[in-house]
Parts: sequence; C-alpha cells; structure tokens
Amino acid sequence: MMAQIQKDNDRLDLAPKKFNMWIFIFTSFMFFAALTSGFIVYSGGKGHGLNVIMPNAFLYSTIIIVLSSGTLFLASKASKTLQFAKQRLFLWLTFALGLAFFAMQLYAMYVLAYKMQIHFVDDNASRSFVYVFAGMHLVHIIAAILLLLNTLWGSYRNIPQVRNLFKMEMTSIFWHFLGIIWIYLYVFLLLNQN
Repeated sequence: MMAQIQKDNDRLDLAPKKFNMWIFIFTSFMFFAALTSGFIVYSGGKGHGLNVIMPNAFLYSTIIIVLSSGTLFLASKASKTLQFAKQRLFLWLTFALGLAFFAMQLYAMYVLAYKMQIHFVDDNASRSFVYVFAGMHLVHIIAAILLLLNTLWGSYRNIPQVRNLFKMEMTSIFWHFLGIIWIYLYVFLLLNQN
C-alpha cells in the first residue's frame, strides 16, 4: 500500500516537469523556425545567397547524431527491462557520441572560418546564419549532454525505477528532438548552399 502511494506521488510530482519539457521543446522549435525564416527573408534579396558548399564535417556530425539516437533508444529499452548495466553502457556510448558531435561541429566551424575563409562577420549575412544555426544548436546540445549526465548519474544511484524511467524519457525526448532539429538545419543548409 505504501509503495503504491509513493509511486502515485512520484507520478504526480513528475507530470509538471514533463509538461515543462514539452513547452521548452515547442519554444526551441519556434526559435529555430524563426532563425530559418529570417534566413529565407534575408537571402531572398539580390546577391544575398549563401554561395557556400557545406563542409563534410556537417555530414559526419549528422551521422554521429543519428547513431547517438540509436544508442539512447537502446539505453531506454534496457532501462524498461531492468538491465541497468546495459542502460549505463548505452548511456555512456550516447555521451561519447554527443561529445563527438560537439567536436565535429566545432571542426566544421573551423573549416568554414580558416579553410574556406567564411567568417561570422561577413558582408553577406546569409553566411553568418550558418554559424548562428550551428552555434545555437550547440548550446542546446550542451543542455542535452548535461541532462544525459544527470540521467546517467541517477542510474548509478539506484533511484526508484519510476524516476529512472522518467529521466530516460525526458532525456530521450530532448535528445531525439535535437537530432531532428539538426537534420532539419543540415538539409535546410544543403538546399540553400548555392
């Protein structure tokens, strides 16, 4: 009886947090939609096209983030079947892939700035948008990595399973959302690169 009451209390406490996550995701979606809309409006002017071939590092980072979504899915699946060692393994793999994504994005910006001589401050602001898109996405990735570490830490602390599953769900929602946003941004940039 007491365990059921505790479980019900945990569910009640977690519902507002889940709602807040969805609000944050919606506002992040609107933020990136506004950025891409701003790009479209600006680049519609004469001589404001991007005229840049995207570095291959953006493609590699896209592959990395897709792989990380797969490892996070496997971690979530393991947590539901109470396979905590597997859950931790796949969370660590997701963390490593998240860091690799971050590093690959920084490398892509390095290629843009130093090898292609396309800088953040440019007469053609369309080119600046590439840095804004990638930079704002990286800020969100930092938040996702911190959320992932919190979930990983909780898995080592042997928290109640309802909280473990909740942390996995929140991390998965945010991580997969960021993967979708990056794919959207990458395809958007590819379609507008010339």
